[in-house]
Amino acid sequence: MRDEYSHIGLASLCAWFGLTRQAYYRYRSIAKSKSIEEDLLLQEILNIRKSHRRMGTRKLYDCLRPFMTEHGIKLGRDSLFSLVSDHNLQVRRRRSRVRTTQSYHWLRTHPNRIRNVIPDAPNQIWVSDITYWKLEHTFVYISFITDAYSRAIVGYHVAPTLQAVESIQALRMALASIHSLTGTLIHHSDRGMQYCSKEYVEILQSHGILISMTEHGDPLENAIAERVNGILKDEYLHEQQVQTLAEARLVLEESVRLYNTERPHMSIGNRVPLHVHRQETTDKEVKRLWRNYYRSNQTAVHLYQDEVSSVLE
Repeated sequence: MRDEYSHIGLASLCAWFGLTRQAYYRYRSIAKSKSIEEDLLLQEILNIRKSHRRMGTRKLYDCLRPFMTEHGIKLGRDSLFSLVSDHNLQVRRRRSRVRTTQSYHWLRTHPNRIRNVIPDAPNQIWVSDITYWKLEHTFVYISFITDAYSRAIVGYHVAPTLQAVESIQALRMALASIHSLTGTLIHHSDRGMQYCSKEYVEILQSHGILISMTEHGDPLENAIAERVNGILKDEYLHEQQVQTLAEARLVLEESVRLYNTERPHMSIGNRVPLHVHRQETTDKEVKRLWRNYYRSNQTAVHLYQDEVSSVLE
C-alpha cells in the first residue's frame, strides 16, 4: 500500500489499521531477520544434502540443531517442514523391486532365533541381506551385514553376481571388526542360497555364531536389513553416476562411511550408528523409538523393528 499510495504519509496508512509506525518498523525488522535466518538454513540444508542427498526433514532437523544454536536461530520441526516444502526440497519416495532372494533350493535352512529377542548391546544380533544397485549400463549386487542394536553397517561387499562367495566377503569384513565375542552372537538372514551355502554356514559355525533365518517370507522378519538397504540406495547410491565396478566400490565405501558416522537414525534416538556401536553414548541417550511388529499387540515396544511403513514401501 505504501507503493500504491505513495502520496499518503506512513502515519495515516498505519492509522487506517489501528497500528503505530513503531509497530510497522518492528514488523519489517522481524520479517527481514526471519528472511536472513531462512536463507542461512536453506544454505546449510543444501550443504548437508551434498553428502546426504536424500536425507529426510526429520533427520535434517537434528543435524541442523548445532547450526541453529550457533546462529541463534529458533525454529521448530513443523516450521522446518514448511520451509523445506515451500522451496521444493522434499525427498520423494521411489518404488522399485528386483528379486535377489532364491529361497527354493535343497540346502538346509535354519529356524528364526531372533523372534522376540531384544539385544541390549552391539554384536548380539547381526542381520544380513542382499540388494541390487543399477549402474549406468548394468546391475551389481550389494551384501550388507548390520548390527541390530546400533544399526551400524559392520560388513558390506558389492559384486557383479549373486554367488555365495561374494556375500562371504561381507561376512569376513564383519568378523574382522570384532576382536573377540564376549557373548552369543546370532546371524540372521533370509533363506537365500548364499546364506545356506556350505561355505557361508561353515564360517559362521567356526566362529561359534548361531544361525537364524526367516521362515515365512515376510519382510518384517528381516526388517532392519531391509530398511538399511533402502536407506543406502535411496539416500546415497541412487543419484550417483557410476559406470564401473571399481567406481561402485569407492562410492559404496564412502556411502557406508557417511551412513555410519554422520546420519542420525530415528530408531536409536537420532544418534549416529557408529557412536552407538562403539557405545560412546549412554543407554538413556539411545531412546527406544522402535516398536515390536512380531506380536499382535502393536502398542508394545521392541528393539528389533522400526519404521515398518518404510520397509513395506
